[in-house]
Amino acid sequence: MSLRLGDAAPNFKAQTTIGEIDLYEYLGTGWGILFSHPADYTPVCTTELGKTALLATEFAKRNVKVLAVSVDPLDKHQGWVKDINETQHCDVTFPIIADADRTVANLYDMIHPNASETFTVRSLFIIGPDKKIKLMIIYPASTGRNFFEVLRVIDSLQLTSQYSVATPADWKSGEDVIVGLGVSTEDAIKKFPKGVKVVKPYLRYTPQPNL
Repeated sequence: MSLRLGDAAPNFKAQTTIGEIDLYEYLGTGWGILFSHPADYTPVCTTELGKTALLATEFAKRNVKVLAVSVDPLDKHQGWVKDINETQHCDVTFPIIADADRTVANLYDMIHPNASETFTVRSLFIIGPDKKIKLMIIYPASTGRNFFEVLRVIDSLQLTSQYSVATPADWKSGEDVIVGLGVSTEDAIKKFPKGVKVVKPYLRYTPQPNL
């Protein structure tokens, strides 16, 4: 199944390290991250899950729930979590899906045969409160993800879902944003009382409106 931005995130029920979950029920009315790992007891994956656990308060501040998936079975996940906690000095509390039958991997097109016939690539999906896919990032198995970039993207997605703005290259929370093209400069001046800087008719900046 090939998913695109704006598609409904496929729902599923699965066994995880915290028991059986239904994706939609688990996410509730908040945001979600679903990300895959090629296999348990692998070095890059160990660091990724550790980093995610260490950033738990950052995800919670943004009302984001995290859910990992691997094609290995549940008993292997539980042993691996102990290793992650020990080596990465963390406490993994988010669920890891046991996807031995590859149901979730196939729903989200996480197995790319030209990379591996059996293991998932490093896919990451951000799912909005409307249960639609807001972002997809795919890394090869050899490259660990940058979770600070994931947080940055979540900040942008949450901001731009509430205001008629976009975020420029390398934007970080607290910096100026771009007025959306659907807003005239006259309306922007009314809409954004902190001020509007017009560089070009199509390029207009305003301070981040939710701060």
